[in-house]
Amino acid sequence: MKTWKCEVCGYIHSGAEPPPSCPVCGAGEECFSVFEIRTETNVPATADIWQCSVCNYLHRAPEPPAVCPVCSATDTLFAQFHIPDSIVVPADDIHKIVVLGGGIAGLTAASEARRQSPHTSIVLVSREQSLPYYRLNLTRFLAGDIAEEELQIQSQQWFEEQGIDCISAEATLIDREQRFVHLHDGRLLGYDRLVLANGAHPFIPPFPGATRDGVAVLRTIEDARSILLRLVPGIRVVCIGGGLLGLETAWALTRQGATVTVVEGSSSLLPRQLPPQAGNMLQQLLEARGVAVFCGETVMELAGDESVRGVLLESGRQLPADLVIVTAGVRPNSYLARQAGLTVHRGIIVDDRMISSDPAILAAGDVTEHRGTLYGIWPAGYAQGIVAGSTAAGGKAEFNGLAPSTRIKVLDVDLFSCGQIRPEDASTSMYEQVGDGVFRAILCRDGQLIGAVLYGDTTGAGMLKEIIESGRQISEFPELADMFPSLASPHKEKNSP
Repeated sequence: MKTWKCEVCGYIHSGAEPPPSCPVCGAGEECFSVFEIRTETNVPATADIWQCSVCNYLHRAPEPPAVCPVCSATDTLFAQFHIPDSIVVPADDIHKIVVLGGGIAGLTAASEARRQSPHTSIVLVSREQSLPYYRLNLTRFLAGDIAEEELQIQSQQWFEEQGIDCISAEATLIDREQRFVHLHDGRLLGYDRLVLANGAHPFIPPFPGATRDGVAVLRTIEDARSILLRLVPGIRVVCIGGGLLGLETAWALTRQGATVTVVEGSSSLLPRQLPPQAGNMLQQLLEARGVAVFCGETVMELAGDESVRGVLLESGRQLPADLVIVTAGVRPNSYLARQAGLTVHRGIIVDDRMISSDPAILAAGDVTEHRGTLYGIWPAGYAQGIVAGSTAAGGKAEFNGLAPSTRIKVLDVDLFSCGQIRPEDASTSMYEQVGDGVFRAILCRDGQLIGAVLYGDTTGAGMLKEIIESGRQISEFPELADMFPSLASPHKEKNSP
């Protein structure tokens, strides 16, 4: 059974062939690529664990690595991480698995654990009242493209058939010594393996006035319902944040008749996916479609009385607003893990098998930090969920990381971004082509392709992604010269960091 990833929205499909169209975003079969997840590893389950004293990276092997893959510390800065024998659970004694979190990482972990172990007791705990749903589709729900019932991933019948007990509750404490999860309603859930997939929460910068009525975020189905209840013809909305979620939200509300303004602190839109020139092209298109955009602006205050009435910028400009939606990123829900004494940096530190500093506790999805990276994307949550679920059930699996890759459609414009999108120093060469509403760029270092951006025409996106992920020399791919003739003319390359 193969796994396929929609390159437009990140949806994951299992089957011998990709689906005719993506059930999430509607992209065609041609937008799906094979998504490989390594499910076997030669690293023995009983291998020693080494901890980097600089960044806390965990390495599971008989010897420490020569160099830390996260912070480049040498092997002399690694120390053995000793685990008390009392908390080690043999694979044969795994009878109860508890998964905290109803997002894609938690749902996938529970499903994979069931596949690996047909008779183990599995409980999935979600803070939300709804069954797991496609968070990817919340902006389409806002735009009115789909109904609420179309958001659901699996039905109650599916959970019953799988023998997975899905309950709505909030975990308040993890007792690692007794292996219990305490729930807010007083219940205790015992576990042999615990998977923390409790996600992340929206980050709201400490703006003065951030607690006023009419200041919202978009993370859950409840958030979307609340926003929809406020929509009236001509409502003035300010979206703070010009990243993917901010732009998708802005366009969805524009289509609902709102007057929308986007404020982005960086000098251009989509700063994590597009170089400035491509970001500026997108801004011009948004403005032509009726969305006002202010880049390079800092928010000073969300003005008003009990309710928000406007957004005051550092430049002195005040933007009228009846509703402000903050899309300034997310932060991992690491409180439970910190309280339990697990190793946490920005997220819960895990190794390639998704095992935390306690071998009976795994983590997956937005709450995890793997090799120094917080992914926060659907494909990574899915892949990590597969690995965590397999490991929790006593199987062998491994997550080796993902190249940052984005392929989306904003205002009917195709965008693709993979790997590094800006030169970091003079060792990186950047080749650009601009014309007729199309922008193409690739970044090269030491004879390898390390990044690519396509705007307006994503032809060749699959090939570029494969080349970047392969790590092979550019000289092995003569077809690159067809897309970027300047590769054959070194004097035309652009090296500005």
